[in-house]
Amino acid sequence: MPEFKIYQSTGEQELFVEQSLQQVTAAASETVSAVVTVDDQQTFQEMDGFGASFTDSAAFLIHQVLDDEQRQEVMIKLFDPQEGIGLSVLRNPMGASDYARSVYSYNDLPAGETDLELKQFSVAHDEADIIPLLQQALKLNPQVKLMASPWSAPGWMKTSGSMIGGELKPEFYQAHADYFVRYIQAYAQHGLPIYAVTPQNEPLFEPQHYPSMLMLADAQSRFIRDYLKPALVNHDIDAKILCYDHNWDRPDYPLTVLEQAEAVVDGVAWHWYGGETSAQSAVLQAFAGTEVHFTEGSGGEWIPPFEQAFSNVMRTGIEILRNHSKSLVLWNMALDENNGPTVPGFGRSTCRGIVQINQQTRELVYTLDYYALAHFSQIIRPKALRLAAEASKETIRCVAFRNTDQSLALVLFNDSEENEHVSVQLPGAAPITITMAAKSAVSVLSNPSV
Repeated sequence: MPEFKIYQSTGEQELFVEQSLQQVTAAASETVSAVVTVDDQQTFQEMDGFGASFTDSAAFLIHQVLDDEQRQEVMIKLFDPQEGIGLSVLRNPMGASDYARSVYSYNDLPAGETDLELKQFSVAHDEADIIPLLQQALKLNPQVKLMASPWSAPGWMKTSGSMIGGELKPEFYQAHADYFVRYIQAYAQHGLPIYAVTPQNEPLFEPQHYPSMLMLADAQSRFIRDYLKPALVNHDIDAKILCYDHNWDRPDYPLTVLEQAEAVVDGVAWHWYGGETSAQSAVLQAFAGTEVHFTEGSGGEWIPPFEQAFSNVMRTGIEILRNHSKSLVLWNMALDENNGPTVPGFGRSTCRGIVQINQQTRELVYTLDYYALAHFSQIIRPKALRLAAEASKETIRCVAFRNTDQSLALVLFNDSEENEHVSVQLPGAAPITITMAAKSAVSVLSNPSV
């Protein structure tokens, strides 16, 4: 039995290919150019895992556009830990996001009406495509954790009277907290436990062409502390509450929420569309014990060449984990040949899904995000503990974990423009020297006995 499993990506034509140790080991005459050392005596966060989102658009494409055989294939390749890449975290919109075929909530009413008791609440929309796929994902991988985030409260609760823009009216804070309760209860009835919620997706961004809701830090603190947490407690719901759910460039927001509501906030959720990953560690340093989660990052045409786009996911993914995140969740699980569907009036989409499903031909393509996620999720399993790992050269990016079966998982990315001969020193194993092409990724998994 081999001592290591090794997976390598060297470019668009070679993505996450399993290699033998002999195929990647440098010749004895080659000079080691970098050393990576893993210290298993120093541990950090425990992983929940890796994943993406079953938006309305993604669920429609997988559940309705693909035929039964294709659907089974893609779900296995996404979620099965042995035959696929074992994705284990799903963060779903509560109602419509920008990637939905229509604008909807779970409690839509005619203009001027209210429903404080939520008598018309229903998740029937999700029962068509989203819930069946979540149930299948959970069956394929029982370790899957479900997160939920609203892009907007129902329009009748807001100053705009619409799911587009506006803020949550204070008189409807309790109704919105009850809305979360009803959602969690409805999903539980379908065998889908909700692991964590965030009060609002991107609360500082108020676009006028898709569902959104401005929620400033003071308002979020009050909503969580005085309404959402008490509502969950009153209904014996133990879902975690993660604040913020926005970019690294405004750490002042989660710091404010934690200052005002730390006792009832479990963690902070982050996105990658602005700022630096170090913000995750800075907030954690200020509030020790607060969980760190990365809940959304999309690739797209703004980084068009393959190498740059793949490098961005690998480089940033490693840094997200090195900055204490328990999760790494990209955006749409699937998009079509036009990077959609999107809500009416959205305009041209430039985002990239984990898979692409052509609505005209039903062609199914696994994108670079699938293979980049594979470098992490295939070897770093739920409940793995991050270990200290350092490289002697800054351009060799690395992150290491110990799985519950005691196997060691190491993800490497060569961020230089040259080939590197990297000596990997794992605890309890003889050093191995791996040849890494420029901008290539290598994942190393030791046997549990090593």
